[in-house]
Amino acid sequence: MSGSALVLGASGGIGGALLGALEAEGRWRRVIGLSRRGEPTCDLTDEASIAAAAAWVARETPDLALVVVATGFLHDGRFQPEKAMRQLDPAHLAHSFAVNAIGPALAMKHLLPLLRRDGPAVFAALSARVGSIGDNRLGGWWSYRASKAALNQLVRTAAVELRRSHPGAAVVAIHPGTVASGLSAPFSKAGLEVQRPEAAARRILEVLAGIGPERSGGFLDHLGKPVPW
Repeated sequence: MSGSALVLGASGGIGGALLGALEAEGRWRRVIGLSRRGEPTCDLTDEASIAAAAAWVARETPDLALVVVATGFLHDGRFQPEKAMRQLDPAHLAHSFAVNAIGPALAMKHLLPLLRRDGPAVFAALSARVGSIGDNRLGGWWSYRASKAALNQLVRTAAVELRRSHPGAAVVAIHPGTVASGLSAPFSKAGLEVQRPEAAARRILEVLAGIGPERSGGFLDHLGKPVPW
């Protein structure tokens, strides 16, 4: 692919690494990173912010070929992953869905129509293996699991609609693996492969470089292998 590339969540660990890796590739006409802290602001919990950022992108990039949504929420000072059903909290659930599912869905709404039609294009959202329903054998992490599973369904649905308007494009969910970042650091276990953000970014981009419309709607890991729904 060539043209312009866009990273949403560029101020985060993986997002920043993706931005740097895209710039280092040297094959993109323009590489853009947007976040809540940048200009223009793009806050995935605020649709007006997403719409304004998309309008700006439309003016700046007539050849948008790659969009990566690199945002996500697992924990913060208020909320930690639930270990049991008794810990379920409606505010935690709502915030997880707002960041992990609703925000990326609104990004699809405003950015998928901007993908170029005269060449290959990919829209990718970072998901998580724990969002797999078929692979869930441990339970726990209710809000995160459910919101990422919802994201996967939204990606699949977007792929069906995108096929009608952009037959050469693809939309996919991708599991980046465990990355040394603020999101995963408290939960990394001994013996688990933990990647540096830069290494994770390179793997993700290698996978996305091989994505064509025949794989649109897929849920893949950072090695390009399908993940169970």
